[in-house]
Order: sequence, then C-alpha cells, then structure tokens
Amino acid sequence: MKLWQKESTVISEQVQQFTVGRDREFDLLLAKYDVQGSLAHVAMLAQVGLLPVDEYELLKKELEQILNDIENNNFSIREGVEDIHSQIELMLTERLGDAGKKIHSGRSRNDQVAVDLKLYLRAELLEIRAATLELFNLLLHLSKVHKDKLLPGYTHLQLAMPSSFGLWFGAYAESLTDDMTLLAAAYQMTDKNPLGSGAGYGSSMPLDRTLTTNLLHFGGLHYNSVYAQMSRGKTERFVAMALSTVAATLSRMSMDACLYMNQNFGFISFPDSLTTGSSIMPHKKNPDVFELIRGKCNRIQATPNELTLLTNNLPSGYHREMQLTKEIIFPAIEEIKACLQMMCLMLSNIMVKDNILSDERYKYLFTVEKVNDMVNRGTPFRDAYRQVAEEVDNGTFQYTGALHHTHEGSIGNLCNQAIRERMESAAKGFAKE
Repeated sequence: MKLWQKESTVISEQVQQFTVGRDREFDLLLAKYDVQGSLAHVAMLAQVGLLPVDEYELLKKELEQILNDIENNNFSIREGVEDIHSQIELMLTERLGDAGKKIHSGRSRNDQVAVDLKLYLRAELLEIRAATLELFNLLLHLSKVHKDKLLPGYTHLQLAMPSSFGLWFGAYAESLTDDMTLLAAAYQMTDKNPLGSGAGYGSSMPLDRTLTTNLLHFGGLHYNSVYAQMSRGKTERFVAMALSTVAATLSRMSMDACLYMNQNFGFISFPDSLTTGSSIMPHKKNPDVFELIRGKCNRIQATPNELTLLTNNLPSGYHREMQLTKEIIFPAIEEIKACLQMMCLMLSNIMVKDNILSDERYKYLFTVEKVNDMVNRGTPFRDAYRQVAEEVDNGTFQYTGALHHTHEGSIGNLCNQAIRERMESAAKGFAKE
C-alpha cells in the first residue's frame, strides 16, 4: 500500500524497491512518534470541526492501542507496505472503515515525516543529554579523587610540564560543557512543530497549528510553511554537528587513554575483563574499547559533512534526497549513545598509578618550575631561563622544590565547582521557552 498510489497505477518493482530503500527499517524507530503526531492531528481535526467527535473517539482509541503495541514490541510493518505512515493508516482503515481514511485530512506525508523526525530527534537528544551528564559527573568525581596525583604534561608529545590527573579528568569534563551547549542549541532547533505545513504550502483547511504544537509539547512552531519543509535536512545536520562535538571529546580522551595504557607510559590500567588479548602474544592487554570509541567517534564527526553533501544546493520545497538523512543520522545517534555508555564503563574501573613523576625520566618536567622559582627570588626571567638551559645541556639540572600552582584552572586550583555550574547552565538550555 502507498498513500500516493492510484488504483490504475502499476508500479515497477525495481522502482519500488529503489525508492523505498531502507525506510521500512528506520521507520520502526519513528513508529511511536508517528502515532503521537496522528493523535494530536485528529484531536485538532475534531476541535476545528473537520472530524465528527464519535469518529475522533474511535480513532483515538485505536491509535492508543497501536501505540501500546509499539511500546510492547508487538508491531511491524507488513510486507508490501511502503512505510510507517502507510501501515498505520492501513490498520485504522481495516479496523474503522471510512473513519480511518479521514486521518490524513489536512496534512501531507511531508509534514507527517517532518513531525515524526522532530519528535524522534528531540527524544534522542534528551537521552544523549542524560548520558553526557552521567559522564561529566564521573569525570568530575575522578578529578576530585585523583587531584593530587601528578602526571606528565606533553606538548608535541615531548615532556613539557607537570600536570595532574585532577587536571586531566577536569579538562574533559569542561569540554563536555561546551558540547552540552551545542546539544541544547540542537534541541531548541528541533523543538519546533512543522505539522500543518502540508507539502510545504499549507492547507485550505482551517487547521489549528497552535493546538497541535501544544498537544505535542513543542516549544514553538515553524510558522512559515515553506521553511517548515526546508528545516528537513537542516535539523538533522544541526543535530549531527552537536553529536560531532561530543564525539570529538570522546575520541580525544580515548587517544589519551590508549597512550597512557601503553607500557612505555604506564599511567593507567584497567581490569583484564575490560581489555582484550592477542592470539599469539600472551602478555597483551589491548585497549580495544578505547580504539573503537576513537574510530566510531571519528566517523560520527564526518556525519555533518555527509548530510551537507546530501542536501547542499537543493532549491526550496521537498526533494526525495531527504529520505536518506535517516540512514546517516539514525546510526550516528545510536553510536554516540553506545560510546558514552562504554566510556562511563571504562572510566568507572580506571586504575591510576601513584608517584609517576618520581621516575628520573621525568625530571625535566620541572625546568619551568626552577626558572619560575628563580624569578620569584629576583632573577630576571631571561637570565634564569639561560641558566637552567645550560644545566640541562651539561647534565647538572636538579630540582626538588614543591609545586606552587594557585591560579584559576591550575593543578592547585581546578575550579571544578565553576565547571559544574557551567554545565548546569548549559543543560538548562533544553528547557522549553
């Protein structure tokens, strides 16, 4: 069954398979949102007098039953049915006759898909928000627990200056605050109702779009019917940009973890149950989880560009390319959620090595400390720099002084409470206007 098919039309099987593509597969993820959109739509039709109250009650009851079946995994799209929209209308028509045929009054499949996607993306962003907050809280906890454990800092992958695990964990926590800001922006863009825009040019029926906006708990309305359709593709791309920033944070931390687990570093370790071995090397403990997070997140960072290439240079109005955005954004959403979950699992079991900087190989981390100590005692900076450089060159450099880092964001002043407040502020961006 196809919503657009005329009784006299015979459709090529090849064309049918090519145009439907993977819609049936991905539409199952949209099923409950399609029902929610239909519930709001028929309530509005009844409210404005386009649907008799008794038929509305019948449709409402059947839609709620379908929604219950979906939530209990007792729902499927039949063979030969084009998509989720066709399946639900078919079921209603079979059960209710003419009343089921009226459900599409005043809307197009275009705005039906658009509202389904908005509802789906909005719900997924809330899940990603929760997972990001969970990782953030874990990172700040680890920063506090390990704040006094020193760690080599690197620039150009060369020894640079002393760092700490408190600083390392806290850095990625603060990175997530910026990521949360973009997630909230994506949510606000998604939280707008396109229902009632029809095929992009509105309807001659007296629809109440404000009512459906309220019934679906959207934060606002896509006012212009043309732009409501133009938001297809743009919304997915903006969500992908937000996902890509989270992915960048996870990918970079995964790279650090892979290095720090290396025996030549040996800064962190994990239980054997969370690492993998080698088929020929009995000693191996491979960081496969971090490597896969890194790889998956690098792919997610390509998602915005893939969506841009798909939708770029299209004129206004609907185009069938929009169907393909599901194949790009849906898997990316599932992957980022899995990566956040696995990062939390790994870091919940991290073991941090003590007294790393007592090793002789790290003594040159303290050259800046000695220079600063001399400056604090009255030596001009450039003279102190030259003196310490000569000690390094001739092998006489020694420094046993304590660290005195007190400014905001340094080893001795992590500002984690300020970072937490920034995250709380960013997370509030998901609230509706």
